[in-house]
Amino acid sequence: MATDMTEGRILPQLTGFTIPLILGNLFQLTYNAADSVIVGKFVGDDALAAVGTAGPVMNMIILFISGMCMGAGILMSTQYGAKKYDQLERQISTTMLGGIGFSLVITLLLLILAHPLLLLLQVPSDIIGPSAVYLRIVFAGLIFTFVYNFFSNTLRALGDSKIPLYFLIISAFLNVVLDLLFVVAFQWGVPGSALATVLSEALCCLFCLAYIRKRVPLLCLGRKWKVFDRSVLGRTVSYGITSALQQMCVQLGKICVQTVVNVQGVEFIAAFTAINRVDDFAMTPQQNIAHASTTFMAQNRGAGKMARMKRGYLCSILLEAAYTAVVLVIVFVFSRQIMEMFVGEDSEEVVTLGISYLQLIAFMYVMPAATNIIQGFFRGLGDLKVTLISTVLNMAVRFLAAWIMTHILGGGFDRLAWANFCGWVAMLLFQVPMITVRWRKLFPRF
Repeated sequence: MATDMTEGRILPQLTGFTIPLILGNLFQLTYNAADSVIVGKFVGDDALAAVGTAGPVMNMIILFISGMCMGAGILMSTQYGAKKYDQLERQISTTMLGGIGFSLVITLLLLILAHPLLLLLQVPSDIIGPSAVYLRIVFAGLIFTFVYNFFSNTLRALGDSKIPLYFLIISAFLNVVLDLLFVVAFQWGVPGSALATVLSEALCCLFCLAYIRKRVPLLCLGRKWKVFDRSVLGRTVSYGITSALQQMCVQLGKICVQTVVNVQGVEFIAAFTAINRVDDFAMTPQQNIAHASTTFMAQNRGAGKMARMKRGYLCSILLEAAYTAVVLVIVFVFSRQIMEMFVGEDSEEVVTLGISYLQLIAFMYVMPAATNIIQGFFRGLGDLKVTLISTVLNMAVRFLAAWIMTHILGGGFDRLAWANFCGWVAMLLFQVPMITVRWRKLFPRF
């Protein structure tokens, strides 16, 4: 159900919008986590490494699509807040048609290029075959990824973050069941894990479409679904490509770091796969709080309510601080138990490597909390260039630091945490002056 965020109590409204976002993305992350846990436990370290090396490439493409939808969602939030419903309908139909065409073209290209991409990443020869199979199966279902992301971001732009959550819960549950069926019962290994992910996303997409048709009149456009406005597409691409490039830069940075890890052996790769999943679970809610702030600010910017924008942003900072304090304690205290979820009893070396990273990174999670909430501020203003530049800076410094610490200084696995820290410091050195200047211009009287 659509929610007008330009009226009402701010903190309860932001909290109520953020919690389903967080839960939804946590369930989304169970797709990859279930793959890693089940494959690592029942197939072995090599299979876990294969899924891990395929993950960054897969995530980069998926996040590009998600970023395009997110950019369109910012425009939709502003139009909805300003109550420009005719413009909103053209925005929705044009984004949908353009996105379907784009997804089909990208699917074809990626099916062909999966193996060459893995070669560029210096993936070990003994796992490159399973990794390529995993990628091709996931890429075949890319259209489902787009359709779900499109409707999810559209509903969130209208202030509804609960319905996407409900569908993700069902889909995540199905993914685990299908993983167990295909990988454990049928013994299909890595291909079975990829197939479980695709089928789960397809079902999630179908559930979302059925609900919208019955319960969301604003999105039941009928013949207007055929409306394709090139001027709207141009603005959508302008917003979406910047957001998508930002999302891709994050994954590209991870891929670059993956190339550093890949030459260290299967144990390093397996540990890196596990700690990436943990980082995703720890930091995605931070991003969700920032996304909630973006929607809130965009709607109120469209309505011209500047004082409310400021109060909403300050409330978002409080939510970030509270969440980060909780996740710090959990990751530090339960680092061993977390790592043991991903590997079998005979993989103590992988567990030890992961613990050395997690007990250090836990205290650094305050850094991405700060960078994410600043990103949310600029997205809410529609200024996506700042978010893109800061993300590029972050990932470039992270990769450079990881390469120097691992290859030149000869550091251990925990140096990857310090590489992340260097990237976040570089990001904040750019962001803090930018937000200080913009804040003074935007809120001179408050």
